[in-house]
Amino acid sequence: MIITRLSGGLGNQMFQYAAGRRLAHVLAVELKLDVTWLGKPGNRAYSLENFNVRENFASASEIAAVVPKGRLEQALAKKWPKKWPKYIQEKHFHFDPEILNLHDDVYLKGYWQSEKYFSDIAAILRGEFTVKTPLSGKNKELSETIASNQSVSIHIRRGDYVTAHKTKQVHGACGLDYYFRCVDYLKQLVKNAHFFIFSDDPQWAGDNLKQLCPATFVDCNRAGKDYEDLRLMSRCNHHIIANSTFSWWGAWLNPREDKIVLAPRQWFDKNTQDSMKMDDLFPSGWILL
Repeated sequence: MIITRLSGGLGNQMFQYAAGRRLAHVLAVELKLDVTWLGKPGNRAYSLENFNVRENFASASEIAAVVPKGRLEQALAKKWPKKWPKYIQEKHFHFDPEILNLHDDVYLKGYWQSEKYFSDIAAILRGEFTVKTPLSGKNKELSETIASNQSVSIHIRRGDYVTAHKTKQVHGACGLDYYFRCVDYLKQLVKNAHFFIFSDDPQWAGDNLKQLCPATFVDCNRAGKDYEDLRLMSRCNHHIIANSTFSWWGAWLNPREDKIVLAPRQWFDKNTQDSMKMDDLFPSGWILL
C-alpha cells in the first residue's frame, strides 16, 4: 500500500495523486489518500471527488503506522530519514529520481511538481482525471465552441496571489506584459486563434484583456466548479498558462501532440526562484516566456 498526503488546491492534489498513483501502479499495490489535512480552518477542501480517480482513503491507524508522531518527530524525520524509512518527505522542488524506485508500504509527503514522477502512466492519469459527470448547459456550449475553433486557453491566476501577503511573497501574479507577449508570440504560430480566458478574477480579466479578439471570457463556473474550467481548458488546442498548477494541468491534460504551451519563466517571486532549480517543472516542448 502507498499512502499519499493531499494538501493545497486542486492542482497540487492532482500532482500528489499522480506521483502516488504511478508508484502504486508500478508496484501493483493499492494507493490510499491521506486527506486529514484538508477541510480544516485555513486549508483547502478535498477536490478530487469529481474525477474518475481511485478514491481510497487511508484510515487513521494506517496513517499512524507510517507517520512520525507530532511535529517534532516529523521534523527529525526530515533530518534523519533512515530512522523513519517509510515516511518519505520531498527533499527539494526539482525532480528526485529516488522516488521512482521506492518500495511498497511508504507514505509520500510533498508536492511532486514534475511530470517525471508519472510520465510513464500518462494515459492512465488522463483517463482518471476525466470528470465523472457529462458536460451540460453553458459548459457544453463552450466545449462545442472550443472544438470548432483554433482555441487557445489563457489562465489568469489572481486570488490569493494578490490578496494573501505570504502567498504573494512566494508567487505573485503574472503581469499583463507576460500575457501580451504570449499572445503576440502565439499569433505568429496559430492562424485565426480564438482565445478562451479563464480567471478567478473575471472582472480584472475583462477589464484588462478586452482588446483581445476574438475572445470568450469563461465565467460560468464559480467556487466548487473549478473542475469544469479545467475540463474546458484541456479541450483547447493550445495554452497560455499562469504560474499556477491549475493551468499547468489544464495544458498537460490536453493529449494533442501538436499543442503549443506557453508558460511563465518567472514561476515564483524572484527571491524565491533564485534558490530553486525549475527545469523539471516544465514538460519538454513547453515554451517559457
